[in-house]
Amino acid sequence: MVYADDDESLLEAEEDGSLPDRDQDIKPRFHSSRFHGSEDGEDDDEDIVNVWNLRKCSAAALDILSNVFGDDILPTLMPVVQAKLSCSNDEVWKEREAAVLVLGAIAEGCINGLFPHLSEIISFLIPLLDDKFPLIRSISCWTLSRFSKYIVQGTDHQEGREQFNKILMGLLRRVLDDNKRVQEAACSAFATLEEEAAEELAPCLEIILQHLMCAFGKYQRRNLRIVYDAIGTLADAVGGELNQPKYLEILMPPLIGKWEQLPNSDKDLFPLLECFTSIAQALGTGFAQFAQPVFQRCITIIQSQLLAKVDPVKAGFQYDREFIVCCLDLLSGLAEGLGSGVESLVSQSNLRDLLLQCCLDDAPDVRQSAFALLGDLARVCPVHLRPRLVEFLDAATKQLQNTSKLKETISVANNACWAIGELAIKVQKEISPVVLTVVSCLVPILQHAEGLNKSLIENSAITLGRLAWVCPELVSPHMEHFLQTWCFALSMIRDDIEKEDAFRGLCAMVCLGFKFIQVKANPSGALNSLVCMCKAIASWHEIRSEDLRNEICLVLQGYKQMLKDGAWEQFMSALEPSVKDKLSMYQV
Repeated sequence: MVYADDDESLLEAEEDGSLPDRDQDIKPRFHSSRFHGSEDGEDDDEDIVNVWNLRKCSAAALDILSNVFGDDILPTLMPVVQAKLSCSNDEVWKEREAAVLVLGAIAEGCINGLFPHLSEIISFLIPLLDDKFPLIRSISCWTLSRFSKYIVQGTDHQEGREQFNKILMGLLRRVLDDNKRVQEAACSAFATLEEEAAEELAPCLEIILQHLMCAFGKYQRRNLRIVYDAIGTLADAVGGELNQPKYLEILMPPLIGKWEQLPNSDKDLFPLLECFTSIAQALGTGFAQFAQPVFQRCITIIQSQLLAKVDPVKAGFQYDREFIVCCLDLLSGLAEGLGSGVESLVSQSNLRDLLLQCCLDDAPDVRQSAFALLGDLARVCPVHLRPRLVEFLDAATKQLQNTSKLKETISVANNACWAIGELAIKVQKEISPVVLTVVSCLVPILQHAEGLNKSLIENSAITLGRLAWVCPELVSPHMEHFLQTWCFALSMIRDDIEKEDAFRGLCAMVCLGFKFIQVKANPSGALNSLVCMCKAIASWHEIRSEDLRNEICLVLQGYKQMLKDGAWEQFMSALEPSVKDKLSMYQV
């Protein structure tokens, strides 16, 4: 794991931070389209060692060994690490650097064994942030970031809080390092710490923003992208805390300056668009003062890219769909942040027609972001979607058909499914022409849930509930075909407003469907569904809505009246104690 003498990184590490980047220094970057729900994939760690060589492979191997064997490797490993760390001679700095890399590599797998010594390890690493060797400074940033979770957990006591502040200030100092490699490592490490610390950062916001905006003026193109990411992550972490004039005065002028300086076809706009998306969501209505030019530019970029797709000569540049995806996601951020305040901007634009075009695009990532925006607009200004509602619903429904292909475009299907549910509760009966088609697509998804994305299952269950809520007379006659699998999916969803909507649909459908259930002809079928329904009802930690509690009570009372001659008591006695305990609040 020690740097070889001919390692390119040793030469790169001497680079002056004031030297402009060459085009070949800038790695391609990929924007991940907006996704509504809990994604299954975990982000890879932002790794400080990005070239596959013997050093990197050895570090990766040690990471895997630590995850497989855990603390068992520590008695063999730690004496070697301690010996290397105690070498203060400048000639063996590479050995010291490798030892710091070791601590980062085993941070996850050996955390139980390291935990009692963590305060000591971190106290040792903090001074290394100011080491004379740039590669020791950069690896110390990365290694500290690997312990972010535990550093933040320690802030509930005085000593831990002091250590957290030292790390925070140490990383911010390194964000302003003169070395590009250290800048990159510090900014990435700081973004990781931000994600863990969240609102803990609020008291330090002013000093954090001052450092980040100072970096913004200092960095070359490649590292500027990482500053945008750190600013966006900060906005996600502290949310509305950012919405104070003193913070906006530090943050917004430099960003708007850069925004005005970059042409519409410049790829350096991508990270800035992403950064604005996070800021718009964090500031909420506080972003209104910046919204109009941002909204209008997104519309202009989408229009010009759609033109370039058909006629690059006329557009004056080559089509790049990533511009469309980033702009759609920023418009989603505006809709989410401004709420109904975005309505005046939408009403004065041709967004509806552009959005429909994007919903029909041949590229899955464009459709994915388009359906996310469709759902966000359905929430805040559905009136502007109505003139083309049938076309939007048709486009969204098509994404749910053919379950065998769903795995290829699962994120598109997920967002389309969510958007249909959002439209349903806003347009009510106007959704009726597509209800049965959508239900016929959602049921197979719930029935073949294994191997499918968790979010798609949740959104399918919620949308099915929303359709049943607005059109129970259409859905109810078919419920025996899917009630069990649907209830099972509902029981897996966390308590929130979307789950409430789904249960309103369940209650509306079952109450209407009592006349369709032939209990005498098929008592076991009805009871099988009832077990699943009771488990779904018991999955709530707390139902805040009193009227929903009353509706659930009516459903259970209805079943109780249908199951006569001791059948209800027999059914209740067969339920798991935890389920029975939860149902006791409904007096059944």
